[in-house]
Amino acid sequence: MTNASPSPITRDALYEMLSDVTFADERAFRRRLHRARSPQALEAIAKDVHRAVEKRQLIDIGVPEITYPETLPVSARREDIAEAIENNQVVIIAGETGSGKTTQIPKICLDLGRGRRGLIGHTQPRRLAARTVAERIAEELGQDIGETVGYAIRFDDRVSPTSAVKLMTDGILLAEMQRDRFLNAYDTIIIDEAHERSLNIDFILGYLKRLLPKRPDLKVIITSATIDPESFAEHFADASGEPAPIIEVSGRTFPVEIRYRPMEFERDGKVVDQDPLDALCEACEELMLEGPGDILCFFPGERDIRDAMEAIEGRKWRGVEVTPLFGRLSNQEQHRVFEPHSGRRIVLSTNIAETSLTVPGIRYVVDTGTARISRYSTRNKVQRLPIEPISQASANQRSGRCGRVADGIAIRLYSEEDFNSRPEFTDPEILRTNLASVILQMALMRLGDIAEFPFVQAPENRAIRDGLLLLHELGALTDEERDGQPVLTQTGRDIARIPVDPRMARMLVEANRLGELDAVIVIVAAMTIQDVRERPLEKQAQADQKHARFKDSTSDFLSSLKLWDYITQSRDDLSGNAFRRRMKSEYLHYMRIREWYDLVRQLREVTRQLGWSARHLGEVAGERSSDAIHQSLLSGLLSHIGARDGNTREFKGARGTRFMIFPGSSLAKKPPEFLMAAELVETSRLWARDVAKIEPAWVEKLAAPLLKHQHSEPSWSRKRASGIAHQKSTLYGVTIVADRIVPYHRVDPEAARDMFIRHALIEGDWTTHHTFFHSNVEKLEAAAEVEEKARRRGLVIDEEALFDFYDAKLPATITTGRHFDSWWKKERQQNPHLLDFDPEALLGDDAEEITEAAFPDKWRKGTIDYDLEYRFEPGHPQDGVTILVPIPLLAGMDREGFDWLVPGLREELLTELIRTLPKDKRRTVVPAPDYARQALPRLVPYEGSLVEQFTQVLHSMGGRHITAEDFRPSAIPPHLKMTYGAVDKRGKVIDADKDLGALIKRQAGSITSSVSKVARTSESQAVPKWTSDTLGTVQEEVTTVVDGHEVTAYPALVATPGGVEIRVHPTKAAADASMMTATLTLLLREISVNVGQMTRGLPLQQRVAVDHYPHGGAQGLVEDARVAAIRDLMLEHGGPVRSPEEFETLRAKVAPEVAGVVRRTIVSLAPALIEYQSVADELSRWSGDAIDDMTAQLEFLLPRNAVTLHGAAQLRHLPRYLQAMRIRLEEMAQDPDKDADRQDEVEEAQSYLTLRLAKLPQGREKTREVKDIRWMIEELRVSLFAQRLGTARPISLRRIQKAVDKLR
Repeated sequence: MTNASPSPITRDALYEMLSDVTFADERAFRRRLHRARSPQALEAIAKDVHRAVEKRQLIDIGVPEITYPETLPVSARREDIAEAIENNQVVIIAGETGSGKTTQIPKICLDLGRGRRGLIGHTQPRRLAARTVAERIAEELGQDIGETVGYAIRFDDRVSPTSAVKLMTDGILLAEMQRDRFLNAYDTIIIDEAHERSLNIDFILGYLKRLLPKRPDLKVIITSATIDPESFAEHFADASGEPAPIIEVSGRTFPVEIRYRPMEFERDGKVVDQDPLDALCEACEELMLEGPGDILCFFPGERDIRDAMEAIEGRKWRGVEVTPLFGRLSNQEQHRVFEPHSGRRIVLSTNIAETSLTVPGIRYVVDTGTARISRYSTRNKVQRLPIEPISQASANQRSGRCGRVADGIAIRLYSEEDFNSRPEFTDPEILRTNLASVILQMALMRLGDIAEFPFVQAPENRAIRDGLLLLHELGALTDEERDGQPVLTQTGRDIARIPVDPRMARMLVEANRLGELDAVIVIVAAMTIQDVRERPLEKQAQADQKHARFKDSTSDFLSSLKLWDYITQSRDDLSGNAFRRRMKSEYLHYMRIREWYDLVRQLREVTRQLGWSARHLGEVAGERSSDAIHQSLLSGLLSHIGARDGNTREFKGARGTRFMIFPGSSLAKKPPEFLMAAELVETSRLWARDVAKIEPAWVEKLAAPLLKHQHSEPSWSRKRASGIAHQKSTLYGVTIVADRIVPYHRVDPEAARDMFIRHALIEGDWTTHHTFFHSNVEKLEAAAEVEEKARRRGLVIDEEALFDFYDAKLPATITTGRHFDSWWKKERQQNPHLLDFDPEALLGDDAEEITEAAFPDKWRKGTIDYDLEYRFEPGHPQDGVTILVPIPLLAGMDREGFDWLVPGLREELLTELIRTLPKDKRRTVVPAPDYARQALPRLVPYEGSLVEQFTQVLHSMGGRHITAEDFRPSAIPPHLKMTYGAVDKRGKVIDADKDLGALIKRQAGSITSSVSKVARTSESQAVPKWTSDTLGTVQEEVTTVVDGHEVTAYPALVATPGGVEIRVHPTKAAADASMMTATLTLLLREISVNVGQMTRGLPLQQRVAVDHYPHGGAQGLVEDARVAAIRDLMLEHGGPVRSPEEFETLRAKVAPEVAGVVRRTIVSLAPALIEYQSVADELSRWSGDAIDDMTAQLEFLLPRNAVTLHGAAQLRHLPRYLQAMRIRLEEMAQDPDKDADRQDEVEEAQSYLTLRLAKLPQGREKTREVKDIRWMIEELRVSLFAQRLGTARPISLRRIQKAVDKLR
């Protein structure tokens, strides 16, 4: 007998079975059935379906019998609630605190059969509430956590496969939406405490609004306090506009009396504000008179609570205990309000006791009417905690705290009018915070434009924009949009998958990249939880002392790591109880440490799921890179940076904010120059909490796309061959780079290209070896010389034309020398002449008249061609034409011919010469340019003086009264005078002057140095006697090449103390003078006279006068006469000689005649010396201007070496001059005024000569012409003071002036 084969499994049968599995399993099975093709696949699916049905049955079996506490108001309405849930997809249940709605509604849903095909998801705004509510429901069901009821909070999941109710935070549900877009794991969603309107709640409500039409089987229950439930009903209205039903459940409350006690009173007819602490104490005293019971007082912050504690304790009320209650207190201190007590307790609380906690035993409430409300500043981009008046709804919540155990009384420290003027509800969080996390989740879930999302109350566009800005700051979004929604970057997707604040998630992403994930996980976890360091009010100093060892002077974040390392080491070394005791003694909160560890563990698990790796948590801080850690943290805090404002403790922050480091920070006393802060919180002022020192370079690296750059002072860099600019970089207004030089082509490529063409290719301000460039420079220089010669601009094409030339040929990408070199290296292979200038195109048509004949480049002087250089630069010392004279040739240069200048400037020269004429003579030759033009062809260049020849030509043209002396060549413009340039051996002009003599004098040392090179072969050492065997014949000149120039020098004899030698002189004049002096010295050494014989036979009176000769007596006079006689005889017999033989012949001729000449000189001078002595004695007895004048005259007539200086021929007039002086002495006493007039005329002649000599080259006063004029002045004296004596020549002041004018 055989068994019948089982009937085959059909697809339809399996579809029918799906109604008995959960919604999540049904969705999965439907996908599998759709793809299944073979019987084996259907069989495998059938097995899994049976297991899923069994799992659902286990859930159903696990649900116990449900009972409801009759004392709860919600129990009385459970049938109405159940009916509403059964008949509506969305139900709003509004009930006051204590109505039981939080614990009983999940049970009602279980009674309705919910929670079998999907979980009953029950959200709570806080983790503590989710856990405690789950425990309470499980307790009422008689089960443990994890059976029918479980909970899931961040990093702690206590939900089992048989659980039907899941308590969780709204953040957990938000995270699950990413993985389960349709929430298939749930058949019911309960949003508890919806009136708190947190950001997560608003987002979930908007998401459910979109989801419900796609999930008709999903039930949504909104539980809320009696605060505006209508807004939720309207939000979930159906397609016809019918709002969702609202069921109101009353709370277990007693009547509350409201009393208004505004903080003001009247005094002397004026309303005076009352001190808030006095008002508080008076309110407490009023309530204590009403009977027993605890008092709950609401304050905006910790500081206000501490002030109130001091004020109340100062009243010393008997039997009254004061207990603070705020979020920063330890759990132990917070639990004090729940502990039994005797007497009366006054609880001083922030708004934490408004909805989050129910403080037992409260009979009375004192409401100050203010609270710190977290608000996001869209202007400063920081989260602020300003103190604001609370809304009416919050005020009612506060007063409702005292009606739980008996009739209550609430005193409001403000007026009823103030209450009525306040807003009805507190703004929801979505209107008060940054929306970055919401936008990030929406982008990840691709929910479209946030502005179109169905929020209960839509956020402002500005808030949305700020959220997007933060995500861009974190690098989470691209600049693109797809279907109207932002697009996430890979960084953004990683941030979205980490269940922490986006800023902190960004830190973890960066830490993974930099290899410091473990350390940053610890810091991020510490930033997420409440500080594990406790500061009990009564032991703050002890706590601070214990915690001081963890402080780091540069970073509060490293302080957290030090604390972590200490806790980890202690945990490893100690047992559980010992560890707990140590933490307590160190003022470290044990439960928060556990939370810290759990959070670190869970974050490591999340990062492991992302494929990241981290070093072991226990690694010591010494192995960590603090820079990498801080850079990781900085990536999430880019808008929380600050730069120190000078030496103050204030910092300039992003977007114009100014803040200070929170006093509790280890960096508060010594602030760094740059810092980042974990948060910026505004209380009494803007404070930076948890800060660290940073480097601006880190900001620049992490925030490169966000930096704003300002560029200034673009300039050219020869070294870089490119334009440069000064860059200032800011991030949200904070200066990151104050002044940095950057390549200009990265800032403005077009302007950088223009700069390269103008500075490099046109001006040549770069270093290059390109052949075309140097060829173009030579062509431009040649063309520029034409302008210098013509003395006018515009002949050469301008810079713009050159720019256009290069601009047309260079590609647009050529912006620097490096770019040009790379391009030209390839381009010149095909077109080597692309960038060559056309010489003819560089000059305009007007340049044709600038010829070589008119403006020669060479000037021939003797046998040498000197280079000419032209310069058109008025005011420059070398403006005009410069002849370049090598220094060795400078000594032999003279001015002959240079007054003619070059042909091209000669007409202008003649014009300017005419303009120097005196006005009365200039009238005959005007207009000057016309006369100059007509005279020019009649001149024969370089034949004599230009002025003299021009004078003769003008005579023939009608200017008959014009003389050569009438012209003033010194007055013509400087550019029409030849400039003499001294050129060194490298061809460089080292000195230049219009005055050749002055130039030669300045360069005398260099000239001598050049001549000394010739002298090395031509000079000799001194010898005692000049013979043919010693020095021989002295050559007149020697020639050699020095520094490439042929130099002629002139040897001559030089007498020395020990004999005679040959020296070489740069000029023939210097050599001739040396020969004269040396020959005379040699003759003086060999020819002598007897003084006695020269004076013998003189009359006694003359002999006495000779012996009293003022310059050495008879000996001095004879020696002076001997020198003069030998000199004159030497010149008479042919002058100096150049061979020893000629010298001997000269000596033989001169020697016999010397004594006779000397004797005749003495005899002729002796009588005059008598008169000289007489006049000198007479003058010595008087004083005055006239006497001074005659004394100076005596010194001129008979100076030392008078015979040598004046010559015997001139001294024969000495008696007449002396006689004229005596006559002047005699007549001066009779008519002093007339004498003074005559003396003025003499002084006028002397001044005229002095002024003329000042204008002439130095040394001109020693010439024969000047000496002759001085003797003319002596003759003028005779004609003025002793006319009867007669003069040697016709004389007058005018004649003297004419003679002076002729001096050149």
